[in-house]
Amino acid sequence: MRQFPATRLRRNRRTDFARRLVQENKLSVNDLIYPVFITDESKRAKQPIKAMPGQYRYGLDTLLCVAEQAAELGIPALALFPKIDSKFKDANGSYSARPDGLIPEAVLALKDRFPELGIICDGALDPYTSHGQDGLINEEGYVLNDETIQALCEQAIVCANAGADIIAPSDMMDGRVGAVRKALDQNDFMLTQILAYSAKYASSFYGPFRDAVGSDTSLGKADKRQYQMDPANIDEAFHEVELDIQEGADMVMIKPGMPYLDIVYAIKKKFGVPTFAYQVSGEYSMLRMAVDQGILSSEAINEALLCFKRAGADAILTYFALELASSLKSH
Repeated sequence: MRQFPATRLRRNRRTDFARRLVQENKLSVNDLIYPVFITDESKRAKQPIKAMPGQYRYGLDTLLCVAEQAAELGIPALALFPKIDSKFKDANGSYSARPDGLIPEAVLALKDRFPELGIICDGALDPYTSHGQDGLINEEGYVLNDETIQALCEQAIVCANAGADIIAPSDMMDGRVGAVRKALDQNDFMLTQILAYSAKYASSFYGPFRDAVGSDTSLGKADKRQYQMDPANIDEAFHEVELDIQEGADMVMIKPGMPYLDIVYAIKKKFGVPTFAYQVSGEYSMLRMAVDQGILSSEAINEALLCFKRAGADAILTYFALELASSLKSH
């Protein structure tokens, strides 16, 4: 008599309905944040980003069209990233704190038209500095921690005053979350949230993003290893996240995404706080180009993002947000 296994896990995989019933993780539109690039070139601008096929830099008018699409699809929030004219850049990134700057103007317009749409403003100086670093530098090119924090606080207040719902410090200066929280509270923005880029690695996957915001030319051959994390480290991520939580972060971020899902998993398991991950520009471009060239099927996009959920991400910043939300809605 032939011996058969009593447990057959394949039984739950045989039919579509059974697979759906036992699926452990699901993607929904509520998981998505759409990062959007904006430009001050013209209000009707829609500039293709060569390194990121399918993504654009939008002027304020075209930005509102994108926001309308996101709102109709149910995407909870947009994250704004500027590309400003080089004439506004200086060594101190002073344009970042101008109330009449590109980002505050965009926030005001978006909150006026779509008050229900969450607006996330980046906290970093690299789009605004003539040298391309995320902070102020000294004569040796070293990024100054405390002086940069003061500039970040000024930037945060300007964005919050325009109506930003979330300030997202992505600079990796020590102590900046606590300083920004204090500055927001002292200026009556106690309800403005902080999404801390707590474990932001000095990654090679950021190249297309730097092209999109125009910091690649300014940065030149320099790098950001003196303040962004070493890709080899995980214990350091625990330390960074713990400090940011203690300093008042409402949510923490791991960046990049898919190559660092072990970090996402470990952080979510250890701290149990809202944990976000960023499918960064290099990840997007690799998948987009492979799908467009027929090397991969479009299902690879869904699979990659589902991996974020399996690792424990509560929300995902992804340039595929509109595409995925539309697909989910059609189903």
